[in-house]
Amino acid sequence: MSRISRRRFLKCSAGGIAGLGAGSGVLSQPKLSRAASANDRIVMALIGCGGRGSSVARNFAARPDVEFACVCDVDPTRGVTTPKQLASRRGRTVKRVEEYERVFEDKDIDAVIVATPDHWHGPATVYACQAGKDVYVEKPPSHNVWEGRKMVEAARKYRRIVQVGTQNRSEPYVHRAFEYVQGDALGKIHLCKVFNLKSGGPHRQPPDSNPPPGLNYDRWLGPAPKRPFNRAHFHGGWHAYWAYSGGDMADDGVHQLDLARWLVGTDFPKAVHCSGGHLAWKDDREVPDTQVVTYDFDDLVMTFELTQWARYMSKTPGEIRGSDTFPYWPQNATRIELYGTKQLMIIGRHGGGWQVFTRDGKVVAQDYGRPGDRSHRDDFVTSLRSRKRPNADIEEGHRSACLVHLANVSYRVGGQKLTFDAKTESFVGHEPANRLLKRTYRKPYAIPEDV
Repeated sequence: MSRISRRRFLKCSAGGIAGLGAGSGVLSQPKLSRAASANDRIVMALIGCGGRGSSVARNFAARPDVEFACVCDVDPTRGVTTPKQLASRRGRTVKRVEEYERVFEDKDIDAVIVATPDHWHGPATVYACQAGKDVYVEKPPSHNVWEGRKMVEAARKYRRIVQVGTQNRSEPYVHRAFEYVQGDALGKIHLCKVFNLKSGGPHRQPPDSNPPPGLNYDRWLGPAPKRPFNRAHFHGGWHAYWAYSGGDMADDGVHQLDLARWLVGTDFPKAVHCSGGHLAWKDDREVPDTQVVTYDFDDLVMTFELTQWARYMSKTPGEIRGSDTFPYWPQNATRIELYGTKQLMIIGRHGGGWQVFTRDGKVVAQDYGRPGDRSHRDDFVTSLRSRKRPNADIEEGHRSACLVHLANVSYRVGGQKLTFDAKTESFVGHEPANRLLKRTYRKPYAIPEDV
């Protein structure tokens, strides 16, 4: 698929919004969606007050047309100063609540930022849509394939704007790269290599212990299986476990995969194969520290390579992201390489820029880059007002997240090559793999079959 179409949404009527999923209660009717004037302020709430969520909220609050009503987190130690930081921008008192239901019951709130751990992205987004709220959800949007499709269904059913935090979709230099790829200069692309070759260290799990004082641990687990508290599963450590995450491929690699998928114009692969394992650290993590994935498309092969131990590789540093320079591509951890029949393009994410090469290292085209966070926020606010789908609409986010999920399923069934049916979003003739396309949701935190 090429550039996202930006079809106009109908305004949502105030009636007919269903209650939340099982055990969540029935909400009061949401107010009408607004195609607001530039003078109207959009009222937002933050769900998940960790470092990333608080940062995103502060940047939204810096806009003159946005203010925050509340923040929500089950951990009293997260984002302690965030309410004051958000209130200081407008003078409005920003409440702090523990239960997301309180956010969704507030008729003044137009949109929510979902910046929880990954296993909560799907349920919180679906519940928000059912409550008539628009959503900015951090990447990866979903924990599994089934959940991602339910997020799309909820967005469409309740006519909600759902933007995924894959900022490359709004970065001007990436749009110019897309235009270059769409031309004839690069030629036909038959090979795309995506990299997530990062440093890291061993992940060690201490003995189970009591939860920290004040933490609502049952709510933190949410849809994930019930288990004793362990600090290795908490405050970022959850990235290492299948119950909450898809590893660094889901946390960071999805940015590159989404960008690559957009540039080469693909949707779902016909087949996927993932090999790898705990090759470097042989530690307590469940997710692999090394992965190599191959995706088969009609006339294209895409590969993805991940490490969690390559200390000589690095993401594009801030001084390059903010200046007219390029990374040293051979040791850039998060680059993408597009091999056309005529030319080679190498592009970095979040401000790395791009260069096009012919023989002998000759550069024939290039563009410096800047991070697209501000452009992405602008696009979300514009969509809230126009009711047009945003650059990183949930449908596109779902398809990119599926690249992560399908690869991890292949790994988890022993590195088998799996054939994928895009129409049914399921594997052909492989029931063990199909069982991993959906998790068992713990009540009362389930996503209903009929959203």
